[in-house]
Amino acid sequence: MSSAPRRSPPPRPPRMKKDESFLGKLGGTLARKKKAREVSDLQEEGRHAINAPMSPASADVHPEDTLLEENEERTMIDPMSKDDPKFKELVKVLIDWINDVLVEERIIVKQLEEDLYDGQVLQKLLEKLAGCKLNVAEVTQSEVGQKQKLQTVLDAVQGLLRPHGWPLRWAVGSIHGKNLVAILHLLVSLAMHFRAPIRLPEHVSVQVVVVRKREGLLHSSHVTEELTTTTEMMMGRFERDAFDTLFDHAPDKLSVVKKSLITFVNKHLNKLNLEVTELETQFADGVYLILLMGLLEDYFVPLHHFYLTPDSFDQKVHNVAFAFELMLDGGLKTPKARPEDVVNLDLKSTLRVLYNLFTKYKNLD
Repeated sequence: MSSAPRRSPPPRPPRMKKDESFLGKLGGTLARKKKAREVSDLQEEGRHAINAPMSPASADVHPEDTLLEENEERTMIDPMSKDDPKFKELVKVLIDWINDVLVEERIIVKQLEEDLYDGQVLQKLLEKLAGCKLNVAEVTQSEVGQKQKLQTVLDAVQGLLRPHGWPLRWAVGSIHGKNLVAILHLLVSLAMHFRAPIRLPEHVSVQVVVVRKREGLLHSSHVTEELTTTTEMMMGRFERDAFDTLFDHAPDKLSVVKKSLITFVNKHLNKLNLEVTELETQFADGVYLILLMGLLEDYFVPLHHFYLTPDSFDQKVHNVAFAFELMLDGGLKTPKARPEDVVNLDLKSTLRVLYNLFTKYKNLD
């Protein structure tokens, strides 16, 4: 009987090279940990600068936001400001406005910083609003080309706004750097200058965190940026009246004024079996204003002059503007309101229009 074959001994593991030794591996691990710790420390330094005293909340700091050169400065919006409902409303209103203006260009803006920084959308927006054509390349991929286009666009904006005394709170670097505050300042100014048919939320402010590197250390400060004021100031109507005082200092009397105006308009609209219960909403499409003027001046308004059942913003604006023309024909002064303000349910503007009618026709049977 033959014996079982011998098994060959298992091969020895190869001798580890020097850098694969335990100490070598340990050294590599320590080096990686040290590098990771340095990055972590750098990020932590940036977070500490952001979270310095006076900061209302910790900012979401990305690593690139803390890697600054000496004396370099970077700004960002405090996260609490971004969560403010009025700030979110402002951003949404501006995005919707841009998309409405550029609907024929098939341009859809979803995020202001990402979609406007290269100047392409801003070029199309300005050309559409101003009815002009800018001498710029249609498509620019390089950073230099984008900044050149931005410079041309912003120069054109400056030519429009500067003669009217608008403060320019933006620059090529800030827009191209996706600085949302600068982009919002620019868009709000354009909307006001071109009297956009939108309702900007009033008194929108943001806390801006400013980070600067000095002597190798990051220092932060907080600045309040005012993005919008009141509708009257933004639209250039600086003269205050009794309604400004009423809203600011005697809001408790507002219900009394509204009740008096409702009684006045219903006294006449009831002749057509119509009744008003909400001033800010029921006059917003202009129909009741037109019918009221016909009743006050004792004439019939031909239906082909206005939209009896308006179903779009433009049709409602047309109706209110037509009502304003009837008021001028009746000897009233130009209303201290825009048709767009009334359509956008601005109560103060609607009250001003109705109060003008009340003042002239209150004794009319």
